[in-house]
Amino acid sequence: MVTFFIGLALLVVGGAVYGKVCEKVFKPDDRETPAVRLNDGMDYVPMKKWKNSLIQLLNIAGTGPILGPIQGILFGPIAFITIPIGCIIGGALHDYMCGMISVRNDGAQMPSLIRKYLGKFAYPIYNIFVCLLMLLVGTVFIYTPGDLFITQILNTDSGVTNPVVWIVYGAIFAYYIVATLFPIDKIIGKVYPIFGVLLLISAIGVFIGLLVKGYPLDDIWNTGLFGIHPQGLNFIPIFFVTVACGIVSGFHSTQSTLISRTMSSEKEGRMTFYNMMIAEGFIAMIWAAAAMGVMNLGLASADTSPTDIVGIIAKDLLGGAGGIIAVIGIIILPITSGDTALRSLRLIIADAFKIDQTGKKKRLTISLIIFAVVAAVLIFAKVNEGGFNILWRYFAWANQTIAVFAFAMISVYMMRHKQPFIMALLPGMFYMFVITSFILNAAIGFNLPWVISYSAAGVLTVVYAAAVIWYGRKTRVSELL
Repeated sequence: MVTFFIGLALLVVGGAVYGKVCEKVFKPDDRETPAVRLNDGMDYVPMKKWKNSLIQLLNIAGTGPILGPIQGILFGPIAFITIPIGCIIGGALHDYMCGMISVRNDGAQMPSLIRKYLGKFAYPIYNIFVCLLMLLVGTVFIYTPGDLFITQILNTDSGVTNPVVWIVYGAIFAYYIVATLFPIDKIIGKVYPIFGVLLLISAIGVFIGLLVKGYPLDDIWNTGLFGIHPQGLNFIPIFFVTVACGIVSGFHSTQSTLISRTMSSEKEGRMTFYNMMIAEGFIAMIWAAAAMGVMNLGLASADTSPTDIVGIIAKDLLGGAGGIIAVIGIIILPITSGDTALRSLRLIIADAFKIDQTGKKKRLTISLIIFAVVAAVLIFAKVNEGGFNILWRYFAWANQTIAVFAFAMISVYMMRHKQPFIMALLPGMFYMFVITSFILNAAIGFNLPWVISYSAAGVLTVVYAAAVIWYGRKTRVSELL
């Protein structure tokens, strides 16, 4: 258990220190924010800092910081070290910089920022990836909370022939439509703070429970640095694709830019963006530890599905009523990410085609197209055997690919503003190596041997770094001319 507490200390202390460093580098000031200057009563709406913070936490905390770490802990206690370090210097910096750069650009969404800082060539490529990711997020976050509710709360079968499945999916779908269409302060701004409190109570309850019950947790010096994965999977890149939302997630950039339109002051950025990612890292640490505990106790195994492990942990640590509350909190997580993902997609499409979103008819038209596609993908994933596994793998890889674009954008922005761009370039290079080595080796990709995959990924990573530095210097010089 010592490794677990070392990781928690790293997360808390490191997050506090590096968060201040990021804030000092960016230099937030008292200028008028887009929420105040461009208030339209729909997407640009000033909200209080505590509301923005809780909404941001719920937006970014889908099933990733729970289901991801539950699978990631199979690599051993190294997860207790890599989660906090990655969260501090990668994920939290990523979320903070994307949000703050958006604030400085009138609340522009990620595609617009990519076009401005990475150019017209990167823009269409990114747009394709981000739109696909938002659709996949919306679909996955109907599927996973729906199945959790069906199996853990209703205690019934989640098979495709059960009509309850489609009723539950339909209810989540209906909520998404409402949340996507209505002004952000009418639905999200009022309901999410309540959900946020429930989320934090659930995480803290599990944390206290695993300490009180004395869950046995392994230490690095007993298992070896990387341990041995039951399926013999390589730590890099598999771990970092699996544990996305607790470390680095490209999806978060789209949510930070969404909240940039509701901030009343730039100085709220560290709490709203950076600290909420640290909070998500805490959630990931808790569920990773709880999963290791139930496996070491023999209550679950490596073959137990992550959703079943969630139920085992909740009921064993919190009892009947407490376990239900915890599971409800976990169900809320993906729902509160899925709706804002589809809302972000509506804004991305509207920004790309310059479609005004103050009128209900235009919002409805875009939303209906989006939801029709989501429904089709959802049906495919549920009806076809192995459909969801395919969906999840592409979702995970696309998620980290988006992060690589975001780190490149941040690097160029920092170069233009004479800031230490290496802070963003290094994590961007690492994740470039992760996504390329993964897709080159994976069965859903090119299915190449690891030696070839690693070698090619190394070359592509160097090319990525060189391209970012070259373009950043080029555009910086052109601005001075």
